[in-house]
Amino acid sequence: MEKRHNDAVKSLEDIAERFYDQLEKGEIPEMKISTRSKNNIVFNKKMGVWKYGRSKSSRSAKKLKGARMILRTLYMMDFIRDMIGDEKSSTLREMYYISEGWDKAKFGDQSESDRLAEDMEIVTDCLREDFKLRPEEDGARLIGDITIKERTRKGDIREINCRDDVGDSGYTIPYNVEEDKVNFGDLGVDFLIAIETGGMFDRLVENGFDETANALLVHLKGQPARSTRRMIKRLNEEEGLPVVVFLDGDPWSFRIFASVAYGAINSAHLSEFLATPTAEYVGITASDILNYDLPTDKLSKNDKKALEQELEDPRFNTRFWKDEIETMLEINKKAEQQALAKYGLDYVTDTYLPEKLGELGFF
Repeated sequence: MEKRHNDAVKSLEDIAERFYDQLEKGEIPEMKISTRSKNNIVFNKKMGVWKYGRSKSSRSAKKLKGARMILRTLYMMDFIRDMIGDEKSSTLREMYYISEGWDKAKFGDQSESDRLAEDMEIVTDCLREDFKLRPEEDGARLIGDITIKERTRKGDIREINCRDDVGDSGYTIPYNVEEDKVNFGDLGVDFLIAIETGGMFDRLVENGFDETANALLVHLKGQPARSTRRMIKRLNEEEGLPVVVFLDGDPWSFRIFASVAYGAINSAHLSEFLATPTAEYVGITASDILNYDLPTDKLSKNDKKALEQELEDPRFNTRFWKDEIETMLEINKKAEQQALAKYGLDYVTDTYLPEKLGELGFF
């Protein structure tokens, strides 16, 4: 058993011991956990990311709902301990179905089990990967002149150049991108550009933008998986690779940028591992809609509500974001990345990105 997994088991056992100590003292078992809301995230100046503040919520067995949650917690900790001891791993989906056999403790749906797994991270300061829990979804893709050193299941190291040794789909980012599994070799790119949609990622690949701009292209697949954000973080921090983010122009894409650059509210306990504070936003912006005369859709009621919430979100408390959000509300329009095709399939790589990246000094 690797040290990281052994340490994770020890952290879980410490929680169980605290429950037993409370029972021995005649106390009602409880567990305190950071409140996960935008009102409880604070900016950590040292790390440059948004973390949970001091507000705590209590999970107590005083009421039936709380007692059931503590019972589920104990079942989950026991499952993780046994799984690691057996040198196995599990998807989050499998763990949810495992709970079907937990008498009086099974989950109503997977969102409940996923949230409890995140709670375990918060109270132990461990990562989900330390518990050998992995997501169900396929990894995102990247393409560009960088060599990845990847440990195989037999323990051998294989080197993959993500431009020369892959097809047009690129290199698939694995769920575990920590140093014991993935490291970096030769780096022949100047910056990383994270792209929201698969269509735009494929357009940039087909147009050879990774080579003409000397860039590493990363497909975010919408709201990016933790492994994708962790890979971006490591490349920025360890290899000094500047990061720019290219998304649709709508409130939901703004939140994708926030999760990449500032940290997501639901995983603020992991911001120092996942967020890249120096990431720059290249578009699409509300200003782009006007300046490039892009095809648009009207904002929906939910779009407007989301934008208004972002004006109150401390992660967007900058002049740039307030101006862009207020402009979007004023013009009542949003636009997709693919709207740039109005001017032809090459416009995004020949004109738009060179202009926007040039303003940031990347092109």
